[in-house]
Amino acid sequence: MQQLGHDYKFPSPTSATKEGVVAIGGDLNPLRILEAYKNGIFPWFNDDENLMWWSPDPRMILLPENFKVSKSFKSFLKKKEYQISYNQNFEEVIESCSNIKRVGQTGTWITNGLKQSFNELHEMGYAHSVEVWYQNIIVGGLYGLDLGNIFCGESMFSIKPNASKVALYFLCQELKQNNYDFIDCQLPSQHLSSLGAEEISRDNFLKKLFNQNF
Repeated sequence: MQQLGHDYKFPSPTSATKEGVVAIGGDLNPLRILEAYKNGIFPWFNDDENLMWWSPDPRMILLPENFKVSKSFKSFLKKKEYQISYNQNFEEVIESCSNIKRVGQTGTWITNGLKQSFNELHEMGYAHSVEVWYQNIIVGGLYGLDLGNIFCGESMFSIKPNASKVALYFLCQELKQNNYDFIDCQLPSQHLSSLGAEEISRDNFLKKLFNQNF
């Protein structure tokens, strides 16, 4: 794996280790992060002093039109218990994602440095959030990076039933209307698979990614 320098160039994602690590070091300048995602690479680490950049194989993606709506979830949506907004409180969403407790995980990869960078990317118009509200309180949501025809999902959170799933459902509706190709879900998970996401090889992912005009 390569040690990154002061410029924002990354080695080929196909040079990743078996675990998926492409490079280490560098910094969290928003322009570096943007360059990473454009090359199929994303940051994932435990502290801001030991940065690691990944491009795993396989990769998981979700086509917006393939989001699975079960009968029970369709019934839940009809109740309209939650309200949806976009980019109304990006900072609260990313903060909530960093604080939510996840099964089998201690700590968070959403460090203070990463939060600061994504808040800047939001101000630059690249990072976006979906908020799910219940009685004027944000009870779920997600955020990610927009590359034009691809949305790179970063994290979701939920403090009430179905709130994160509702956020993803409405994101898919929005992306479908605007002809987005897919959501990059990064790492495979059973939960995302149950919602319609699929595993593809890194080579196939990169072909889809590099076919875009950034």
